[in-house]
Amino acid sequence: MRGSRGRVKLIESEWRRSNGGAQKCDWWWQLVFGFGARGDTAQVPSHPHLATSEWTLDYPPFFAWFEFALSHVAKYFDQEMLNVRNLNYSSSRTVLFQRFSVIFTDVLFVYAVHECCKCIDGKKAGKELTEKPKFILSVLLLWNFGLLIVDHIHFQYNGFLFGLMLLSIARLFQKRHMEGAFLFAVLLHFKHIYLYVAPAYGIYLLRSYCFTANKPDGSIRWNSFSFVRLISLGLIVFLVSALSLGPFLALNQLPQVFSRLFPFKRGLCHAYWAPNFWALYNALDKVLSVIGLALKLLDPSKIPKASMTSGLVQQFQHTVLPSVTPLATLICTLIAILPSIFCLWFKPQGPRAFLRCLILCALSSFMFGWHVHEKAILLAVLPMSLLSVGKAGDASIFLILTTAGHYSLFPLLFTAPELPIKILLMLLFTIYSISSLKTLFRKEKPLFNWMETFYLLGLGPLEVFCEFLFPFTSWKLKFPFIPLLLTSVYCAVGIIYAWFKLYISVLTDPPVSKTKKQ
Repeated sequence: MRGSRGRVKLIESEWRRSNGGAQKCDWWWQLVFGFGARGDTAQVPSHPHLATSEWTLDYPPFFAWFEFALSHVAKYFDQEMLNVRNLNYSSSRTVLFQRFSVIFTDVLFVYAVHECCKCIDGKKAGKELTEKPKFILSVLLLWNFGLLIVDHIHFQYNGFLFGLMLLSIARLFQKRHMEGAFLFAVLLHFKHIYLYVAPAYGIYLLRSYCFTANKPDGSIRWNSFSFVRLISLGLIVFLVSALSLGPFLALNQLPQVFSRLFPFKRGLCHAYWAPNFWALYNALDKVLSVIGLALKLLDPSKIPKASMTSGLVQQFQHTVLPSVTPLATLICTLIAILPSIFCLWFKPQGPRAFLRCLILCALSSFMFGWHVHEKAILLAVLPMSLLSVGKAGDASIFLILTTAGHYSLFPLLFTAPELPIKILLMLLFTIYSISSLKTLFRKEKPLFNWMETFYLLGLGPLEVFCEFLFPFTSWKLKFPFIPLLLTSVYCAVGIIYAWFKLYISVLTDPPVSKTKKQ
């Protein structure tokens, strides 16, 4: 698709720098350190020859090794795609290999879905195959609309990464704690965004693996602590981290790696605001500034030049409301995840409680994190699929979260040929999700109240306005950001509502009161 051409060029350039044009370990510098982009070359005057492309990799080292491996296969399709200076090169064989590589790596995701389905309780299973929870879950995961467009149209490698996460979750459900910890440690060194859910893993493994027994009321038996198990978990994390970061530690280049992984100079929000709390905060500041200017309460000359709606990735100052710093977002995120961590520790409910805590950690980080991308909502949507087939309340939350979260991904596909594709794919997935979960919980109360139904139906008029009406208005030239702003704000309302509703459910659920031995 043409809309994903920029992302294709990014991956192409990373492959070139990982093979064919870089000598010895230079590909490490070019892929992971990102020299030559966004002014970073100035930080490494000893390596100016590595400034080969504006496209750089800001993922951890394991992902660089992954692309290094891909480059050795890519040369059999088209050697020219690996020429490090061939920045604007394109060919049908290159695109074929890129698409094929995404599909091939999804094998891990398919296996992880299979393992997750084995962990699902089949008591609610209907007579028909299509009504069984395991079948519904497999469809919700394998045909997830968001993952489909992000990986196979927008072009990224999220499938096998989510496969690692789902497989680690399945292993914890299966009480194979060491395997689950190992898989998650490996995952972190493929993509550091999964740090969002690390608190859930850490607390659950400490609570359910290092402490080997509970009292009858569900509280900890402190004398059951296993120091050997704690050391084993620590050793797993240490060895995986040493393998990933050891070479950079030896070269005294860890600060450069972390500067690429945590680019705080990119601003509070991405060019397109992720639908989170800061989207509402930015929108409120924008409204207040417009009102202030109209009422002549603000001096136009003192309005910050860096605009939140300029479409640029940069730092900016809010006009009316206090500007937000990275530290402020960190504090807000920690405060937001603390209740879920508290419940996981003091109200143990087994792997299901861990999964709910993981989702809340993902959503809280999405809500209040610094420079969050809209695609990060999948970090909560996919695990929430596992809960959706267990309880009607969780199914309701899943449908609201998924529908709002998936619609927020629409701006990723912005060309005319992609418009009917994304609308049709989302309609198919949404209709199936709602109908299958309604059938599964048909003996219980309706999944939506009138307010939730009204909100979800409101996405239709919003899409009609943004795609079919707004382009023909006089506002298009003066306020081109309005469709993105409306999409971000509207979806933020639904996602925040789902986050709040899940939190209420977690806080009000009683603990499991039984002795546990492992």
